[in-house]
Amino acid sequence: MIYSMFADKELPLLGFGTMRLPTLPDGSIDAAATQEMVDCAMANGVNYFDTAYPYHGGNSELVIGQALKKYPRDSFYLATKYPGHQIASEYNPAEIFEDQLKKCQVEYFDFYLLHNVSELCLDVYEDAKWGIIDYFVAQKKAGRIKHLGFSSHGSLSMMADFLSRHYAEMEFCQIQLNYIDWTLQQGAEKCQLLGSYGIPTWVMEPVRGGKLAALPAEHSAALHAARPDHSDAAWAFRFLQDIPGVKVILSGMSNMAQMQENIATFSDWNPLTPEEKELLLGIGETMADALPCTGCRYCTDGCPMELDIPTMINAYNDIKFHAAANAKMLFESMPEDKQPQCCIACGACTQICPQKIDIPTVLADLAERLKDIPSWREISRQREEARLALKAQQGK
Repeated sequence: MIYSMFADKELPLLGFGTMRLPTLPDGSIDAAATQEMVDCAMANGVNYFDTAYPYHGGNSELVIGQALKKYPRDSFYLATKYPGHQIASEYNPAEIFEDQLKKCQVEYFDFYLLHNVSELCLDVYEDAKWGIIDYFVAQKKAGRIKHLGFSSHGSLSMMADFLSRHYAEMEFCQIQLNYIDWTLQQGAEKCQLLGSYGIPTWVMEPVRGGKLAALPAEHSAALHAARPDHSDAAWAFRFLQDIPGVKVILSGMSNMAQMQENIATFSDWNPLTPEEKELLLGIGETMADALPCTGCRYCTDGCPMELDIPTMINAYNDIKFHAAANAKMLFESMPEDKQPQCCIACGACTQICPQKIDIPTVLADLAERLKDIPSWREISRQREEARLALKAQQGK
């Protein structure tokens, strides 16, 4: 197993993400299969486990806590997250944190994250009414959190804004990073931003929810010709191995086959050559099929509705590749009169666009695509219902 150094800790470069644990036909977590995967991980040096309060309707923490109970506490690293992105009146930090310790059957967390700090919830995390950051800083001082950080699917500018105020309190940051999002979500720039503050990077979504583990045939053939012994997923992981500042690469493994393949990939240090990275990034650009917006912002100068067109086009590119709720989250944070459907199709933006993008048509299509993506608020409501159902079941 490849390891990295963080503070005084030797961390496995491969971490076990528990958002996609194996499940039974009824949708519940297959605890027996999960235990086998945890045992395999521990036997092969993968002793970093990442969970979160809402994963699997609140059950991920329970199952992982039980699976790790058989091991000495100092033999593994456990990370979980506070759900400030789905805050509700009863989601006070103390209640949630105590519940998480109980569910995971531990007295402290090695790593604790503010979950998904983004445009949608930045104000919540910084609101004195909730006292979220102060509370978790205090828990760190008390030794119940060893290292405090945050995860984010937010924009580069939002991350810069948050770090400008809280860099001294944050020890690490978890971002979505892979060879698609290296450019699509400004992954390269996000790594540089974190590096400028001396904050190391934890990677989530290294294979983009599985999309980069099963490429179209022509792309897979090109990679196989270059490295016949590597799977599509192995290429994606190798791309990340030598990025400066990356300390942990989380994989949401769902079965033993994925676990064993990933362990093999991370058993040796074999990052991609510059030529191989160029090949992979080229494939990524083809798959993303992104509009060539350079962010020059000429289009915004004459927009009568004062829309943030470059930001919308970036989100449109992301949604075209994978229509996920994370992309819609950005628009939930925008005022109603600044949404893509507010475009009046005057065409002034297209006339001045150096790339000749038909912006009104793009924004109209974006507005339609957003209708089919569930909102974070809807997802939060469903997760809250699952949490309350689980709490009621535990109380019986």
